[in-house]
Amino acid sequence: MRLIFLAGAALFTIGLIYLLNGSQVLPAPLGKLLSPQHGVWQNAEAVDESFDGDISIRGLKGNTDVYIDERLVPHVFAEQEDDLYFVQGYLHAKFRLWQMEFQTHAAAGRLSEILGEGPDSRILQYDRSMRRLGMVYAAERSMEEMEKSPASKAQYEAYSNGVNAYIDQMTEAELPLEYKLLGYYPEKWTPFKTALFLKYMSYDLAGREDDLEFSNARDNFSKADFESIFNILSDSLKPVVPNTIENPYPVKPVVDLAPPANADSLYYSFRNDSLTASDPFKPARENGSNNWAVAGSKTKSGRPILANDPHLGLNLPSLWFEMQLTTPEFSAYGASFPGSPNVIIGFNEHIAFGFTNAGRDVKDYYEIQFQDQGNNAYLYNGEWKPSTKRVEIIRIKGQSLLRDTVVYTHFGPVMYDHTFKASEREVRNLAVRWKAHDSSNDGLAFYGLNHAKNYEEYLAAIRNLGCPGQNCIFASRSGDIGIWQQGEFPAKWRRQGDFIMPGTDSSYMWKAMIPQSENPHMVNPPRGYVSSANQLSTDSSYPYYTGNVFPVYRGYIINRMLDSASHITPEDMMKMQCDNYNVKAEFAREILLRTNTNVLDETARKYFETFRSWDLRNEIGSMGATVFELWWQQLQQLIWNDEFTLAGVPLPWPSEYALVESLKNDSAYKFTDDINTPAKESLEDMLALSLKKASDSLSRLEREGRGQWEKAKDTRITHLLKVIDPLSRLHVRVGGGKGIINATNRDNGPSWRMVVHMTDGIEAYGIYPGGQSGNPGSRYYDNFIDDWAGGKYYELWMMKKEENKDKRIRWTMRFRAA
Repeated sequence: MRLIFLAGAALFTIGLIYLLNGSQVLPAPLGKLLSPQHGVWQNAEAVDESFDGDISIRGLKGNTDVYIDERLVPHVFAEQEDDLYFVQGYLHAKFRLWQMEFQTHAAAGRLSEILGEGPDSRILQYDRSMRRLGMVYAAERSMEEMEKSPASKAQYEAYSNGVNAYIDQMTEAELPLEYKLLGYYPEKWTPFKTALFLKYMSYDLAGREDDLEFSNARDNFSKADFESIFNILSDSLKPVVPNTIENPYPVKPVVDLAPPANADSLYYSFRNDSLTASDPFKPARENGSNNWAVAGSKTKSGRPILANDPHLGLNLPSLWFEMQLTTPEFSAYGASFPGSPNVIIGFNEHIAFGFTNAGRDVKDYYEIQFQDQGNNAYLYNGEWKPSTKRVEIIRIKGQSLLRDTVVYTHFGPVMYDHTFKASEREVRNLAVRWKAHDSSNDGLAFYGLNHAKNYEEYLAAIRNLGCPGQNCIFASRSGDIGIWQQGEFPAKWRRQGDFIMPGTDSSYMWKAMIPQSENPHMVNPPRGYVSSANQLSTDSSYPYYTGNVFPVYRGYIINRMLDSASHITPEDMMKMQCDNYNVKAEFAREILLRTNTNVLDETARKYFETFRSWDLRNEIGSMGATVFELWWQQLQQLIWNDEFTLAGVPLPWPSEYALVESLKNDSAYKFTDDINTPAKESLEDMLALSLKKASDSLSRLEREGRGQWEKAKDTRITHLLKVIDPLSRLHVRVGGGKGIINATNRDNGPSWRMVVHMTDGIEAYGIYPGGQSGNPGSRYYDNFIDDWAGGKYYELWMMKKEENKDKRIRWTMRFRAA
C-alpha cells in the first residue's frame, strides 16, 4: 500500500511541487525518480521493517545501546556523554535528515538554492529577508559564545559527528524522498547548522513584531482612539505572575525609564509618513503555548503535576522527535528538536520542565540617515559613523548568483533601504535591533535542564536562555513548583519600540537589560499552582514595558479552572489540555444576544437561535461554534473596516479582546458608526447586519456539508513543502480553536502535549500530531495524528537499563567504536 501511495505521490508532484503558497520548481528527472534501484520506490518501508542493527563507527569512545519501542521511540543508553549526543545526532539524521537540513536552509536564507526564485520571486524575497534580518550573523555570534563552553562545544561537535556518520553510510536508495523529488543531496552537518536551527526558533518565537503597522496606526488615529483600539491591558487579564505581598514586583527600575525629551514631537505624534508595505514573511501570531504546574496541595497524590502543550505550526514531518537520553550521570525523556542535541521539553528522574512563549518585544526598528546613496556612513550623535557592509551571496537554482549588500550599523543590520523597500512611496532606511543578534548560548539551558536535580539547578540552567524569552515552568519530585519568565529583556519605557524610532542618536536605544532577578517569577505560591498561556506576564504596576500584543483568554480560563480544582489527577490534566470551552464567547454572549431579532430574516433568525442554544464549546459537530466565529468576524469587520480602509496602508488588527471589552464597557462605542454612510449606526444595527452577512457564509457552508465546527475550521497537518497534499494529512477531525485551551486552528496548535506526575517512578503521558519517522513511506510517518485529534495520550516510558528484555522493546541498535 505504501508503494502505491509513494508512486502516486511522485507522479502527481512532478513539475508541481510548491513552496510558500505557490512556488514552482523543477524536480529530479523522471527516470531517476522512478528508478527501481534508487528512486522513490526504495522509500516504501515494509510493514515489518526491522530497525535492529549492530553499527560500528569511528569516533565513538564506548558502547551505546538503543532500545526502540513499539512507537519507534529510541531509549538511548550510553556509557559516555559524548557518545550519547553522537548517537542522538545519528538517530535524528536517520529518521529526520531532510527536515533538519531544510529548516536550516530556511533559517540561512538558502531556499532559492534548491527551489529557485519562485513565482513573483517569492522564495528569493524570503531568502533576502532572512539575510537582511541577520540570521546568519546571529548564528555566528552564538557560535562564538558556544565555543567558550566546553560542555556545549563537546556536545555540538559530537552531535554533528553523529549526523555525519549517518550521512556517510547512507546509500542513494536510502536518500529521503524529498531530496529525490527536488534533485539535490544533503550537506555535511556542522555545529553552525545547529546554531542556525536554534536561531530559527528564536525567529519563530521572538521574530514577530508589528512596528511598521503600529507606526501607520499612530499616524492615522488620534492618540485617544489609538489607545482605545490598541489597549495594552485587558480587563480579563490574569497575569502570569500577579503582584502579591508574597511575590511583589520590583519597585525601582534599574534605569531611568522616562522617554526622551523630544518623544512627543518625534515619536508619539502624527507624522503623515505611513509605510505602504509590510513584511510578508512574519512568523504566525498563533505561535504560543500553555503550561501549568500544580503543587501537591492540590493533587490527589500529594505530588506535583506539570502540564505543557506548545502551540506551533502543524507540520509533517513533525517539529518534535520523542526520545530518552541516558548515561550513568542522568536520564532525560521528552520531545527533542531534530537538528539540536538534548531533550527540549520533558523530564528526568528528579524534575519536569516546559516552556511557553513570553511574547516580549525584543525586536525594534530605527530610521537611519545615510550620508549618501552608497550608505557608506550614517548620522549618529552628531557625527557621520562609517557603516559596515556584508555581501550576502544568494545562489538561485537555474540562475546566476545574486549579491545583496547588507549594511550594518550601531543598531544592527539595515533591513530596508532603496534596494529592499519597506514603502512604495519613499525609501526608508530601517535598521533592526533584535535581541537574537546578541551573543548567547541558549542551547546550554536545555543541557542544564536535562541534568538538573532541583530548583537551584533548574534556575541556573534557564539563566542561559537569552532569546527567545520563555515562561519556563518547573516541578520536582521533592515538591517544588515554579515559573520564571526567562530571557534577556530590554528595560523599556511605555510604548518604546511599538513604533519606528529615530536612529540619529542614542536617546532611543535600549538603555539596559532588566536584571534576571527582576524578571517575573513565582515559586511555591500559596494558591498552589503556576501557569502561563502567552498572556501579559504582569499588571501595570510592573515598572518595565513588556510589549503591546498578548492573548488573554487561554490564560483566563486556565487560571479559573485551576483556582477551583482539587484532588487533581493526571487524567484531569489531560482532559484540561483538550478542553474546548470558549471563554471569549462567554464574554461576548450578552453583547450578541442584544440583537433585534425582529429585523432578521428567517435564515438569520435560525442562526441566532443556534447561537442562543449553544453550550459555548467548540466541539466536533458543533454548529454553534461556527455561527459564533463567523458572526463575530463579520461584526469586527463592520465596526473597524471603514476606518481601517480609509487609512489605505497596512494596519495591525486589534487584539482578540479589544472589541469584546470595548462593547461591554461602552454600548455607544464610537466605532460602531459606519463613517461611509450619512446615518449614525448603533450597536444593534451592526449586530443585525453582521449576522445577516454571516448567514450567507453559514448557509453556503451548510450546503457544502461544512457547517460543523471541525469542518469549517478544517485543520490540516501539512508537509513542510506546504501544498504537496499526498504527503500531508488534511481535514483532521478535531475541535478547539483560537483563545481555547485546545488551541487547534487550521494549521497551528498543540504540537506536543505532555503531562508529568512527579511520583517516585515518574508517571508521564504525551503525544504529538505526527509520527517518529520523516519518511512518508513509513507507517510511523503520521500514526499519532488520529489519537492526538481524539485527545488520547501515550504513556511515556522512562526505561531502566535492566528493563532491556521488556516486551515493549521491538528493536535494538548497538553502537560500537570501530
